[in-house]
Amino acid sequence: MAAIKRALLICTAVSLLCIGIQNDAAGEPPATREDELIGRATRFVELLRSGEYQEAVADFDETMKSVSPPGKLEETWKALIAQVGPLKRRTGVRQEPWKQYELVFVTCEFERALLDIKVVFDPEGRIAGMWFQPAQQAGDYDPPGYSEPDLFNEREVTVGSGEWALPGTLTLPDGKGPFPAVVLVHGSGPQDRDETIGPNKPFRDIAEGLSSRGIAVLRYEKRTKEHATRCAAMRNRLTVKEETVDDALAAVELLRRTQPIDGDRIFVLGHSLGGMVVPRIGGRDPRIAGFIIMAGANRPMEDMILEQTRYISGLDGTISDEEQEHITALERQVARVKAADLSPDTPADELPFGIHARYWLDLRGFEPAKAAASLARPIMILHGERDYQVTAADLRGWKRALADRKDVTVKSYRKLNHLFIEGNGASGPSEYQQPGHVATEVIEDITRWIGGIHAR
Repeated sequence: MAAIKRALLICTAVSLLCIGIQNDAAGEPPATREDELIGRATRFVELLRSGEYQEAVADFDETMKSVSPPGKLEETWKALIAQVGPLKRRTGVRQEPWKQYELVFVTCEFERALLDIKVVFDPEGRIAGMWFQPAQQAGDYDPPGYSEPDLFNEREVTVGSGEWALPGTLTLPDGKGPFPAVVLVHGSGPQDRDETIGPNKPFRDIAEGLSSRGIAVLRYEKRTKEHATRCAAMRNRLTVKEETVDDALAAVELLRRTQPIDGDRIFVLGHSLGGMVVPRIGGRDPRIAGFIIMAGANRPMEDMILEQTRYISGLDGTISDEEQEHITALERQVARVKAADLSPDTPADELPFGIHARYWLDLRGFEPAKAAASLARPIMILHGERDYQVTAADLRGWKRALADRKDVTVKSYRKLNHLFIEGNGASGPSEYQQPGHVATEVIEDITRWIGGIHAR
């Protein structure tokens, strides 16, 4: 899923080492807190690389100690290496404050991907979390040619309220309106409002492209990013409802209360995991005008994780013993997800990437395309033919289930990948580190489709 989280990045909330940095040089000033945290984070990466997992978990906070003991940390690291290859070198490090936490990003070049290892330090200097994610590259956003900033403006908004409130951006066309509007729903993983992957920001591309053409767009931080620690604490209860669906519905409601939005022409666009759960979003709000499914998965998530893992492992033409070992372990975990005796009490370490049983049980038997067939509203389905994460098999499933619908539009793009960015040859994780933009034809097709749907 765009959720490289599950298939490539294994963005499991685990904690990081808290190692003191000694200052042995006489007469030098003591290290600053920033120096100390950067040192701890880089030291932790070296411990992972050298396989010293027992030492690496020494200073986990209490929550992370329960989530990722040494054996689990070893499993996570080896699974990552099986998919992106060995760690070759560290290429950079940066630190950012985030609420009461300090984040240190250690940028690492692996054989097949450039990743940031994000280390989360709590106010007491304990390590509260870690994620593997595509490396964020320095530099300002370079807008695509179809973005016309003189034709729209941006407004900061808050989606939802209370403990789960999310910061967001509403992109509004210039003029009096009322304007049709689109809510953008992320793929899996702790995504930001732009769905940033490496140097690419597909949701920002879509927002600026559509708003340049008279369509308002709302995008927001995903709950698992903005409230990562709280989500980790409720990991045994989290399902796609809490991860994705509830906040998408809150975003739709915000648009209905916002001027100059046409409340009868609000659409939901879901990408990857977001596309997969569009039928659940639509089933809970009959007033949504229509749905756009981009690279929407239509097969069991556990099967797709296994398929993607095999694909990535074989990209170099061979599957190493370590890669095969990981594939075999994953096969056992996938079989456990499908077992008749799977229950909420099934240990998470028996399941793919340590995702707890309630998440899998919630998706058991869910067939997105069949569920979409019950939505009596227009649907647009978009697919990139170079997408190795959501493939032609998924597209065929959508087509079969919706074949009798006159209000369903399907578009397939020969050169586009999972992010709807153009490329050539076999797609793979490293392609996401190459800068690009959502293809112009995608923006134009969505614009025309929305323009053809009138208020009810």
